[in-house]
Amino acid sequence: MIRFFRAHKRVSVITSSWVLFCAFVLIPNWREGPFYFLFFSGIFVMLIASQLFWIGRVVGLGERLIPGKPRRAWLTAIASVVCLSFFAYYIGPYISPWEIPRGDSTHLTLRHVLFEAPFWWWFVGSMVGFGLVIVLWTVDRAGRAAAWLYRKARKATPGRAATPIPRAIALDPPSAARRRFLEQAGVAVSAVPFVAAAYGLLYGRLDVEVTRPRIGLGRLPKAFEGFRIAQLSDFHISPFMTADEIRRCVTIADGLKADLVVLTGDYVADDPAAQGEVVQALAGLRAPCGVFGCLGNHEIYTETEDSITRLFAAEGIRILRQERAAIQSRREMLNLIGVDYQQARFSRDHDGHLVDRYLEGSEKLVMPDMVNILLSHNPNTFDRAAQLGIDLTLAGHTHGGTLSLGFVHRGLSLARVETPYVSGWYEKLGGQLYVNRGIGTTGPPIRLGARPEITLLELART
Repeated sequence: MIRFFRAHKRVSVITSSWVLFCAFVLIPNWREGPFYFLFFSGIFVMLIASQLFWIGRVVGLGERLIPGKPRRAWLTAIASVVCLSFFAYYIGPYISPWEIPRGDSTHLTLRHVLFEAPFWWWFVGSMVGFGLVIVLWTVDRAGRAAAWLYRKARKATPGRAATPIPRAIALDPPSAARRRFLEQAGVAVSAVPFVAAAYGLLYGRLDVEVTRPRIGLGRLPKAFEGFRIAQLSDFHISPFMTADEIRRCVTIADGLKADLVVLTGDYVADDPAAQGEVVQALAGLRAPCGVFGCLGNHEIYTETEDSITRLFAAEGIRILRQERAAIQSRREMLNLIGVDYQQARFSRDHDGHLVDRYLEGSEKLVMPDMVNILLSHNPNTFDRAAQLGIDLTLAGHTHGGTLSLGFVHRGLSLARVETPYVSGWYEKLGGQLYVNRGIGTTGPPIRLGARPEITLLELART
């Protein structure tokens, strides 16, 4: 099924590409550790192998469908140039030593529709599809190996060597017809991710879900029984999550009539110039007890932590940065705490403010005689928050994994590599956590099994 692995030229392409990738990207970042090196080496090798596989399939299809039977070399060259052009167009601005204008970063333009959307559709579909091909090939080989061992064992048993097996199917060596059937079935199954990727690109990333968890807190004051908190997170304003789409989410959130609105970080994607537009889009949020937020890792990347905090303040939205605020209802109060994104040293998190221990220096913000609610973009702070007696932590960051098999188990997600807290509600002794799946996307503008989310939490006494 994947005979190209044994083809000398293609193995040489994979090996040469991997060496260049290590030399220019991975080795200069060796300080990130061996996990970083091995993980991204594996992803890159998988990427190159998948492109070789699918280019071969496209060329084979072209030979059957195009009249005149053009030479395979020409079809291969054309398919390779198209594939390389898409990758160079999208990745070029990130690796080029020169400043390359990236165009409008907050509106969906024809350029994004014709180039970036097809790139991500192909990237996700080809990688996942190739993964399925490998799985099917492995299962087929394992089945044939098991059949071979079984026959060997039968022959080694006295008196059984010549005994025929009723209705036996010859598995090794396989017939040419069976090989063709398995190969065609494998390619057909592996094409499913292309359909799924198209769905996630065109519909899934915009299919916002309102979730309504009920959170029981033992120390909750009576005045806060039924208190409702709307949580929005991970907007990542971009051509695939425009200001208009964010305003649509704001309208949905305002329609929930929450008592308090909280924002848990990552307002921009990778363009600091977009901060003003995302703030204006979120300025329409309203709640009787106010709108509060914290910052995420993308505010660190874009160096917008201070500037976006000021922009939000001008719109009446308070970003809590190692700060607390009292939320009052009928003379009773909750303690709302907000912290910047943090990265524990030697962890696998994204870059952040380095700390030896999560919530380092935030102990003084916790009020022992009150219910404490923490806004922290990074869900990995939850363990420490529970130790400090913080009753409820609200986080984001994971996007639910973006590509997830959450309908089977929420742990079957890309985010599981980084955190055990992928999405939804978690509880441990001392506290509770809710991880919001976010509104926008980073990387592929595709969502599968992890719908964008607006959360309406209702607090209850237990």
